[in-house]
Amino acid sequence: MKTDTFPAATDPGAEASRLLTAQHAAIARDGVPTYQARLAALDALQARIRAYRRRFAEAISADFGSRSTAETDLAEIITLLSGIRHIRHHLAGWMKPQRRAVHWTFRPGKARILYQPLGVIGVISPWNYPLMLSLGPLADALGAGNRVLLKPSEQTPQTAALLQQMLAEIFAPDQVAVVQGGPDTAEAFARLPFDHLLFTGSTAVGKHVMRAAADNLTPVTLELGGKSPVIVCRDYPLRKAARTIAIGKFLNAGQTCIAPDYALVPADRADSFAQAVIDEAGRLYPKLAGNNDYTAIISERHYNRLHDLVETARTMGARILTRDDPPARAARKFPPTVILGATSEMPVMQQEIFGPILPVLPYTDLNEAIETVNAGPKPLALYCFSNDTAVVDAVLARTRSGGVTVNATLLHCAQDDLPFGGVGPSGTGAYHGRDGFIRLSHPRAVFETGRLSALDRLAPPYGRLFRFVTGRLIGK
Repeated sequence: MKTDTFPAATDPGAEASRLLTAQHAAIARDGVPTYQARLAALDALQARIRAYRRRFAEAISADFGSRSTAETDLAEIITLLSGIRHIRHHLAGWMKPQRRAVHWTFRPGKARILYQPLGVIGVISPWNYPLMLSLGPLADALGAGNRVLLKPSEQTPQTAALLQQMLAEIFAPDQVAVVQGGPDTAEAFARLPFDHLLFTGSTAVGKHVMRAAADNLTPVTLELGGKSPVIVCRDYPLRKAARTIAIGKFLNAGQTCIAPDYALVPADRADSFAQAVIDEAGRLYPKLAGNNDYTAIISERHYNRLHDLVETARTMGARILTRDDPPARAARKFPPTVILGATSEMPVMQQEIFGPILPVLPYTDLNEAIETVNAGPKPLALYCFSNDTAVVDAVLARTRSGGVTVNATLLHCAQDDLPFGGVGPSGTGAYHGRDGFIRLSHPRAVFETGRLSALDRLAPPYGRLFRFVTGRLIGK
């Protein structure tokens, strides 16, 4: 959808600013929500997601041109409901004050941590998983007792409108609200004085968001991307790896921030692996045109970008393996494609692909594969295929990434009790489950002095007791 679909506004951030003011006023009026209030909010959200399930699948498919209903259920609805159930089950324990140790000099005082909500959380969500990456952060924020302003992507306008409608049925605007608009609105949104800002999107845009938030010293969680590598080790069955990687790569037509972006394969097996991936793609998607299981590329611009990546690689000497299907360009169904002979000079190896294209790079030994990974920016995800524990441990010890799945792809993101986030250029901060609760809470330190106060007894005039105590504390 073109960004000029939204009418021009003198101040694109005016509505968001008004809502932010109202939510801050509600915090001052109502204070910290109780455990029961948080459960009620999560229950209402969970019930509405179930009720709107089919409508969301239709809206997302319409926004994409064609989006697999099964993929929406699997990657968005089920993931969301599982995450909410996890929060509900553990929330009481997360909210309990945590006792902390007190040094002997301050006894019988007591120390504890109270996890309190940060306030108003701003969420800027992307188009590729417009439901999970909007409502997942919302659930974490509600569990932590916050209020939320959500800015969904203008690339999925029907989904954004449905999100706004659904959330308005559950929450008052001073608790949860949706702000729609194009890039100008998103930029103005990021400049507002939120208590925390969570952004999911590209690394390039993430830099702009962080700069905008810095003016208000707004803390940020940035879920970005990068080129997530797969290392296929010699001991792992080739066809089994090819099938598993194809499933993860071609889900949502590769439009997944943690999709495998390139594969490192032993040099003498690279050609066989590449062909195996194409073969497995054919088993997963016997045809492209008219196949409701295979998702379309979000827009003509993104389709053309993917086409240019492949053709530029071909022109620069790469070998291209793809499906021998009738063209499905009119439906923006980009065929599963594998590139052999890709080099670092090619754009396909310089930018996140975000589509169903997989470069396969040969390596001679594991050291070379690890060096290739470490030569690039730290990725959001890393995948290692090996049944040798020592090999897996070596890869984990010598690389850095936001998360890891061993002998599969994508699945670390689906674990409710694991944090999800990047490192360096792939993001900052992590959320999901307990880590989301902590990320969106303030650990407030509380100390209660006993009947006897160490500070009172060590006050001036400084005498023998002071010298005795300080001597013990300093030591010899």
